[in-house]
Amino acid sequence: MPKNSKVTQREHSNEHVTESVADLLAHEEPVDYKHSVLNVAGETWDKQKDAEEDLDSENRPAWNSKLQYILAQIGYSVGLGNVWRFPYLCQKNGGGAYLVPYLVLLITIGLPLFFLELAVGQRIRRGSIGVWNYVCPNLGGIGFASCLVCLFVGLYYNVIIGWSIFYFFKSFQYPLPWSECPIINNGTMAIVEAECEKSSATTYFWYREALDISNSISESGGLNWKMTLCLLAAWSIVCLAMIKGIQSSGKVMYFSSLFPYVVLVCFLVRGLLLRGAIDGILHMFTPKLDKMLDPQVWREAATQVFFALGLGFGGVIAFSSYNKQDNNCHFDAVLVSFINFFTSVLATLVVFAVLGFKANLMNEKCVVENAEKILGYLNTKVLSHDLIPPHVNFSHLTAKDYSEMYKVIMTVKENHFKELSLDACLLEDELNKSVQGTGLAFIAFTEAMTRFPASPFWSVMFFLMLINLGLGSMIGTMAGISTPIIDTFKVRKEAFTVGCCIFAFLVGLIFVQRSGNYFVTMFDDYSATLPLTVVVILENIAVAWIYGTKKFMQELTEMLGFRPSQFYYYTWKYISPICMAVLMTASIIQLGVNPPGYSAWIKEEASEKFLYYPTWAMAILVSLIILATLPLPVVFILRQFHLVSDGSNTLSVTYKKGRMMKDISNLEDNDETRFILSKVPSETPSPMPTHRSYLGPGSSSPMEMNSTPNGRYGSGYHLASTPESEL
Repeated sequence: MPKNSKVTQREHSNEHVTESVADLLAHEEPVDYKHSVLNVAGETWDKQKDAEEDLDSENRPAWNSKLQYILAQIGYSVGLGNVWRFPYLCQKNGGGAYLVPYLVLLITIGLPLFFLELAVGQRIRRGSIGVWNYVCPNLGGIGFASCLVCLFVGLYYNVIIGWSIFYFFKSFQYPLPWSECPIINNGTMAIVEAECEKSSATTYFWYREALDISNSISESGGLNWKMTLCLLAAWSIVCLAMIKGIQSSGKVMYFSSLFPYVVLVCFLVRGLLLRGAIDGILHMFTPKLDKMLDPQVWREAATQVFFALGLGFGGVIAFSSYNKQDNNCHFDAVLVSFINFFTSVLATLVVFAVLGFKANLMNEKCVVENAEKILGYLNTKVLSHDLIPPHVNFSHLTAKDYSEMYKVIMTVKENHFKELSLDACLLEDELNKSVQGTGLAFIAFTEAMTRFPASPFWSVMFFLMLINLGLGSMIGTMAGISTPIIDTFKVRKEAFTVGCCIFAFLVGLIFVQRSGNYFVTMFDDYSATLPLTVVVILENIAVAWIYGTKKFMQELTEMLGFRPSQFYYYTWKYISPICMAVLMTASIIQLGVNPPGYSAWIKEEASEKFLYYPTWAMAILVSLIILATLPLPVVFILRQFHLVSDGSNTLSVTYKKGRMMKDISNLEDNDETRFILSKVPSETPSPMPTHRSYLGPGSSSPMEMNSTPNGRYGSGYHLASTPESEL
């Protein structure tokens, strides 16, 4: 120890030496409180248990490289929603104008909360259960709620991967099986299947050949064996990717994260070469500025930001917990957030290019059909030839010529125009037909691909991309379940992964019965939205208001080597909680104003019909929301009344050699006591002076400490002859 230190001075002088806790600790060897007389809670030292904890921390799996980790986070956050949810919202909510509220909310809500989850996972190096037990034991239910939501989402999300697998294998044939309606031989006559004739070939294939869907959720109809096998294949792939941990799943990410970008770029290049693609892209970027003032647009943008980044699921925390302590997670948060946004815009460009092509085809079909009607009216003298402009050629009728002819007929035959049943055939109307989710991927996109040259190749690429996007998100979702459970309960990783996948497959059979698509819709709409909003609000409160924003910023400074911007301080403490509370309130109001329902496919009418959920389905829906949020009050009550251990001791930071904070000299004065006695200021046993006077050897302490444990760790020192006894 340096000769001029205050600790050395006190040994050679009877003068009073004023020193702080930070002064003392700066020159002392790090002490493990369990091993020394500084045992704050009178605990016995379990040497074997302590060694196991050390070994567990040192042997925690780690990413092979930073690139592997970034790809894993991208693969998790970039999912099917980027391809079929974002383009739909963009089309519905004002085209280019929708990008403004989305980007604003991404910066003010998405990025700060994503950074928060990355930081707590990396700092504490545990899954979601362990992290929130450490931050605030009374809110430890956050981790369990995240696991339940991950389970609910994983159950139906893998069904979508199963559907993609089915279409993937059906794509290896020419022509594609959904390109034409099936022909039925009725004795000597061959007729087109009525359900297909009333709808379209791609719609019929989706609802009848793939799903074999029933008319309502109440009609089970038994299992669809084709989809059952595809679901089994999907769970087998996920299980194999997860069973060896992040080293295995991380390598999978090299392909599953990068391949979708290759496909999207190929589709964009091919799409831009299609006739009418520019019409679709111009429609996307033509802003409807009045939409920006609509609160509903902002609510939907906030929800999309929230789910696009995977906040609250626990997957972000799980992945970041395998990082080194000095990893720059702030850079990771910014990079992944904006790659996610870029991917959404890229996918939207692809979708609108293809939909522009499809809209032109449908518009041409409309023109041809209505031109035939007009020719029929001309032949039957219902319409006069004088109404037809002289330059119009029916054998080469353009959309512009038809529009001109349509306006003339509508003006002259104003009183009897409705009887003619003519359509305007406007390209804008076709482009405004919003399609989302499965309707976009399995109906609209597949129909457009049948018109592509070498259509099977593009179909194989498209559905392989969907499989990869789904797998990336599923691996993150499963990590959100397995990492916290394995960390907390020390179960065997391989056994738990296999058991979890088998259980999920068996429960997932409800999604592959003939009414299964309706259950997928129910789970997608209601099992995660409200519970996850509550989870993320509580995460934000736990860190910003209970653990303390200043303390968290200090720890981030030590971990990252630089102090994050004050922007994060204010967003964590004020902006994000308020925005999330508004979003939760809006979601509850939306649920009350619009009674839950679903779109059912009616076979006889060959069309969709909106139906309300029956009473028993409403009971399931409400049970999903209650079950997902139930751990929050249960854990709070159990720990508030000390019915169970808070589990924080097993996660506490013991100040062993090499584990102390890098620089305690920059702690604020009122933080010194907290550094030794407690983690939260409110847990300090009593108000204490920041500095104290040392009265020399043998002097009595100016204040005596009670030996009764205080605070979370039972901090109360009672020492006889050491200077630290004055604490």
